Amino acid sequence: MEELTGNVLVAQSGGPTAVINASLAGVITEALNHDCIEEIYGGLNGVEGILNEQIIDLAQESQQTVRGLRCTPGSALGTCRYKLKTEQDFARLLEVFKKYNIRFFFYIGGNDSQDTTNKIAKYAEENGYALRAIGVPKTVDNDLPMTDHCPGYGSVVKYLCAVIRELALDHESMGNHDLVSIVEVMGRDAGWIAAGTSIAKRRGELQDPPHVILLPEVAFNPEYFIAQVQECLKKNKYCLVVASEGLSDANGNYVAQGESAKDSFGHAKLGGVGTYLEDLVSKSLPGVKARSSKPGHVQRAAETCASLTDSNEAFVCGQAAVKAAVEGKSGMMVALVRGDTEKYSCETVLTELDKVANGVKHFPENWIGEDKISINYQFNKYILPLLQGEVQVPFENGMPAFARLAKIKAEPHGE
Repeated sequence: MEELTGNVLVAQSGGPTAVINASLAGVITEALNHDCIEEIYGGLNGVEGILNEQIIDLAQESQQTVRGLRCTPGSALGTCRYKLKTEQDFARLLEVFKKYNIRFFFYIGGNDSQDTTNKIAKYAEENGYALRAIGVPKTVDNDLPMTDHCPGYGSVVKYLCAVIRELALDHESMGNHDLVSIVEVMGRDAGWIAAGTSIAKRRGELQDPPHVILLPEVAFNPEYFIAQVQECLKKNKYCLVVASEGLSDANGNYVAQGESAKDSFGHAKLGGVGTYLEDLVSKSLPGVKARSSKPGHVQRAAETCASLTDSNEAFVCGQAAVKAAVEGKSGMMVALVRGDTEKYSCETVLTELDKVANGVKHFPENWIGEDKISINYQFNKYILPLLQGEVQVPFENGMPAFARLAKIKAEPHGE
């Protein structure tokens, strides 16, 4: 293995999660253990900030702050949805890397971020620059290929299940076989989050909510949906529906896509499924009260209901990325795999970024009920271990006390 000495640069990209900063803490903590790593830098606002040379010195942060990252939501370094497109972008990025002697690069993010990491690794190699680039998985959507699950997923499901159980008690007191409540959750092309809310059902209570779960993997049929809602209202005082934001019709069109607005990666900007379904129920079922709610960003920021298992695994992913780079690996992403034992265990492995970048792992068809609006019990074994334990968030004056980086500007240490 070629000996490589230099500085670390870590950045975050895409939508934040409740545990993305735990991965950042893992990178910082592990980087301090290796003599070949001289400085530890953070890029503010992902690759977009790096292009603008917004580099901070993470080694100047207190250990208390680094520990606090493990129970702080949001992206502490800031994030972006910037797509590297031009030769000028890549050349500028390499210029910054040389200026700060960056030899170890870690990008914490989802599908598009892993594609970015892959391109950076290849560009550095093509231009003869010694760089080890490793992707750290992150996405509440749980749709990254080549990994059993993604850091961020367990926490968003844990929070939503708690919300649904609370809503159930509210609706039970208000409904009289005439209330339909729709909860719109994240999930553009994969229904992992919506499916996860099935765990809100109490064991043995088949009529517990959510009563109807709508996934992107199942083409939406308005008539069938209304028929299922009517059937549910015959048996229950209310009907609680969970719908993925990426719900699509038989032609593959999003039922609630905006005015063709797209982000920098070309993805449609979604939102409005809840309102669409609310209007559909109101028009189809006179006399039935329809209400919709959209947790939106709240679901991915709910640190006070985060999963300890999720947080711990996110931290380990950050550590594993540093170890892999020090050992000479590049162009890889850290992935999670389950142990073979009956008791849940999980370890990290490496997978090639070429196999991850821009891919989507859909919710398995065999876990979807025959009625297409429920989730089979076999899914429980997959999801339940990911929800276990509670992150102990410190409180001050009755409010959560989250960590905040000092963001001390780094000085160049280039060649």
